Amino acid sequence: MTSETGVGAAAGVDRRTAASRMSTGRAGDKIFVSAARGSGIIVLLIMAAIAVFLVWKAVPALQDNKANFLTAEEWNPNAAPPRFGIAQLAFGTVVSSLLAMLIATPVAVGIALFISFYSPRRLASGLGYVVDLLAAVPSIVYGLWGLAFLSQHMEGISKFLNGALGWIPLFGGDSPGKNSIFTASVVLSIMILPIISSISREVFLQVPRANVEAALALGATRWETIRLAVLPYGRSGMIGGAMLGLGRAMGETIAVAMVLTFVPGINIHLLENGGATFASNIANSFAEASSTGRGALIASGLVLFVITLLVNMAARAVVARRKEFV
Repeated sequence: MTSETGVGAAAGVDRRTAASRMSTGRAGDKIFVSAARGSGIIVLLIMAAIAVFLVWKAVPALQDNKANFLTAEEWNPNAAPPRFGIAQLAFGTVVSSLLAMLIATPVAVGIALFISFYSPRRLASGLGYVVDLLAAVPSIVYGLWGLAFLSQHMEGISKFLNGALGWIPLFGGDSPGKNSIFTASVVLSIMILPIISSISREVFLQVPRANVEAALALGATRWETIRLAVLPYGRSGMIGGAMLGLGRAMGETIAVAMVLTFVPGINIHLLENGGATFASNIANSFAEASSTGRGALIASGLVLFVITLLVNMAARAVVARRKEFV
């Protein structure tokens, strides 16, 4: 009897302990959900506050503007009356960023594949750290390197591309130079390479080992295994990494401002000197801008804010369409 009583008491204690743990777990879940929801709301509020601030500061300058803000290529907000438009800035920003992404993405994915599947394990971690360290280099260092070293060697490369691909309008022109949108794109591609490579590498390492072993067991070569089992699984991650790199390139300021020479007007010949982006124009013009000029620069920053937001939304949409690989 005593033994049955002891067993019953122990069972009661166990049930109370389990109930207490369950209650604690539910409380922890509620706290986590509340914290996550609150963090998301705070981020949205911050973005909304930034947008409201930019609109508030930009409206007076836009009201004084005598040119079409969206289509005019002229940028002279300090004139009387002020005339400015973002056509050239939008063209330079989008083209240089897209070109940087096109240059960086294949190289970054190749680096990620080499580190994940080809490099010896002892060497892989060191290579990963070296690539990730590129993201820690300040933008001004990239700008100084691009100005003092890269641009000195880009004139010959630009002339070669002009001679070989001059029949394509983007690579045409009569005077290919060294301080062009193409040079700025090369600098940007090196800056965004570690972002794309790091994300792609992490995605490749999450590929189910069973998929890889099954492909190898069926007689596939290493490249066939990567093409059939790894790349489809990591496609959404690669696209997301490329889009993050694109957003990073669009907002880069100092490196582009140091490498790119400002020449008014849209020039579709990417190898010729000249061009401008939103960020580089803000960096170069803000110190000497009048109150109207600063409002104009803030208005251009608002457009960049919207473009970057649309790029991130597009990235989310592309990744969402490929959820079957996640």
